[in-house]
Amino acid sequence: MNEHMCPVCGYEGLDDPAYEDSAPSYEICVSCGFQFGVSDTNDGYSFEEWRTDWIRSGCQWQSAGVPAPAEWDGSKQLRNLNHH
Repeated sequence: MNEHMCPVCGYEGLDDPAYEDSAPSYEICVSCGFQFGVSDTNDGYSFEEWRTDWIRSGCQWQSAGVPAPAEWDGSKQLRNLNHH
């Protein structure tokens, strides 16, 4: 079961931790589209900057290949960030 939370958008379905011992997973969050080790390290985005842009764009599901869970709500998902 996927149990790792995206530190950008609060999605609780990452296969791996975003970072483990400072090493990025290179996983792309299906919810917000952030790729750990690329969006930040290569492209220069902070988690906060990416989150702000994602919120401004309406918290839309980003994966074209993985459908959003039933009744998924990105704005509600952000609350997960306050619980960890």
